[in-house]
Amino acid sequence: MATPQLSPGVLTREVDLTVGRAENVLDNIGAIAGPFRIGPVDDPIDISTEEDLVNVFGKPLSTDAQYEYWMSAAAYLSYGGVLKVCRTDGTNLNNSNAGVGIASTSAGNLKIKNYDDYQSNWNTSTEFTYGAKNPGSWANGLKVCVIDDLADQTIGITTTSPGDYGALVGNGVTAALSSVVIPGAGSTAGFSGYLKGIITGVSTDATNSLSTIDVKVVSRVSGAGTETKIDYKQYTQYASFDTSDAIWFVNSSGINTGAPNATNTAVTFTPTVTEDWYDNQVLGLENSTIYWKSLAPKPVSNVYTTKRNGENDGLHIAVVDDFGTISGIQGAILEKHTGLSKAEDAISAINSPQKIYYKQYLADYSDNIYAGYDVSNAKDTYWDTDPIASGFGTEYTAYTTAQGLWGQKAQDTTFTVIGNKTYKFGGGVDYGTGIPEVGQNGGMTATLGSLKTSYDLFANKDEIAVDYLIMGPGLGARDLSQAKANSLISIAGQRKDCVACVGPHRADLVNITNTTTQTTNLITYFAPLSSSSYGIFDSGYAYKYDRFNNEFRYVPTNGDVAGLMCRTNIVAYPWFSPAGQQRGIINNAIKLAYNPTKDQRDQLYPNRINAIITQPGTGTLLFGDKTALAYASAFDRINVRRLFLTIEQALQKAAEAQLFELNDELTRANFRNIVEPYLRDVEAKRGLYGFLVVCDTTNNTPDIIDNNEFRADIYLKPAKSINYVTLTFVATRTGVSFDEVAGRV
Repeated sequence: MATPQLSPGVLTREVDLTVGRAENVLDNIGAIAGPFRIGPVDDPIDISTEEDLVNVFGKPLSTDAQYEYWMSAAAYLSYGGVLKVCRTDGTNLNNSNAGVGIASTSAGNLKIKNYDDYQSNWNTSTEFTYGAKNPGSWANGLKVCVIDDLADQTIGITTTSPGDYGALVGNGVTAALSSVVIPGAGSTAGFSGYLKGIITGVSTDATNSLSTIDVKVVSRVSGAGTETKIDYKQYTQYASFDTSDAIWFVNSSGINTGAPNATNTAVTFTPTVTEDWYDNQVLGLENSTIYWKSLAPKPVSNVYTTKRNGENDGLHIAVVDDFGTISGIQGAILEKHTGLSKAEDAISAINSPQKIYYKQYLADYSDNIYAGYDVSNAKDTYWDTDPIASGFGTEYTAYTTAQGLWGQKAQDTTFTVIGNKTYKFGGGVDYGTGIPEVGQNGGMTATLGSLKTSYDLFANKDEIAVDYLIMGPGLGARDLSQAKANSLISIAGQRKDCVACVGPHRADLVNITNTTTQTTNLITYFAPLSSSSYGIFDSGYAYKYDRFNNEFRYVPTNGDVAGLMCRTNIVAYPWFSPAGQQRGIINNAIKLAYNPTKDQRDQLYPNRINAIITQPGTGTLLFGDKTALAYASAFDRINVRRLFLTIEQALQKAAEAQLFELNDELTRANFRNIVEPYLRDVEAKRGLYGFLVVCDTTNNTPDIIDNNEFRADIYLKPAKSINYVTLTFVATRTGVSFDEVAGRV
């Protein structure tokens, strides 16, 4: 209510009748599910290009019917839409992996469907060390190479029996220091005492009578017995063992803060050579030799961990296509991740939010792998070796498997180290039974149940936007194909904002030469399918080129039909028919498995089947625009159904703006002010012959208002597409006036 004026003047008021808006909301989003070679399972992914389809779900395979799913998806994408692709599940599907303590190719069943499945069920699993990002045989033979700072130096020993000297993994070594200048402490500052290290690896070269030990520098001990942790610094005397040093071995019972005590085995020797350990480390590959140093500097503890008194958390991870089964190149580095951390709270820098905990980092950024069980405790299944099992006495428990496990917070944690390890993947299984060899398909057929489960992910329109449900191929038996088709029609009818594009059963058309039989088969197949204006049937199987396998293949055309509607949205409007020579030309079709004649089309059309035909000089095109509605109605035409879908979705948005407003004339006027201009625009764009909007007291009666309802009745005269053209040619005598005969024929 306006404030009353008590004296002469002008009162200015504003009334907003523009709240809310109506606009077309069709986004050209298709949806398809099928047994793709790679990719997440039961997790729809937005795909915009054929390149994206290859990168996420792999290439079409040369056997099974898998290529039909792939090429149906690619066909739709060729018209310019976005496609939600869902890789369907399978009973036999397993992820390739490196198991824990067992050979990788005999690892237990591992099925990680997608990212959410990993985070919910597999993030802390003890059933695998590393696993492929998604199921299938595609990753069999893949290798994951991991390295941390297990050792600092490699020291040569002139003996074939290093154990005789106490040179065993987990035992200690010392070297006497005398008047050593400590960097940073002044030129005159000298240090005398002992340098301490731990043996992290031992190897023997019997041919050259030379053994080597890998040593981790851990601390220096002053003459007074004060011990200080230090880091290895190459070419810095106080922090490295030198060829001129006499080195003492100390057994695993421990070492004092001073010189070795009398109870320990102390044997001295002079090393023959000292080298930087990291410089000699190679990735464990079978088909190539790659040095870690060529990929990244030696891993070190990051600043975040160091500032929290943690250490030994740095590591690098590389994923290698050793056999070339993924990239086509043996030894190809598919991805590398450097400077990762074993600490679950680690970040890349003090002021950076970038988390670098290796498990989460791989989950978020790797294209190929997940991490499972803490690898500090896991067996290296490829090399069949265990991580270091004993430490530098009780004082250095960080070097045992009992302390410093990966995944702890950085604060005061010295993490277990593993050195250089390679994990070979195996155990990945496709939809078929058994474990296929590298490069084989392993059966790519999906069951009706698994396909329904995948398509059901598109059922909730509040969670996922879809304009076209694409059937792709049917299944092996006709009744299964029919069940799949009905499932899609049901979903579209439930959503009421999309259409289901349904194709024929392959065996009814392909490799059948009798067109009469083909016609009968089609009618028999489609007849029992659900009557619905949300379904669209077509007769097509088109012969198309598969560039990935260099073959021509018959592919269902329902992906093309969805694409034609997409194209229509782009070049015209949804209420235009997607059929005919203007907008109905199908891309990349060489020929058809069935090209019905006019007489055969006359049989198909009354049975709700839109013919796909090839016309000389025109090409292959959709030659019908019927929906799957089984009775006469305005909604038995594709353009009318899509007109109403467009208007209904647009006006629903406008109606939502009225929720919780007062049901009075101002609200009703506002709604009419939104709806009527929108409908006039559709009318101007040839979608309507006329309309009427009723939203007043005639349909918003007191009873309706008291029931907290709001009513608007919208009457539409939809524009109709031309399906039948009659041309009558009349011959007349020369002297006859046209006025005399016009309209009489």
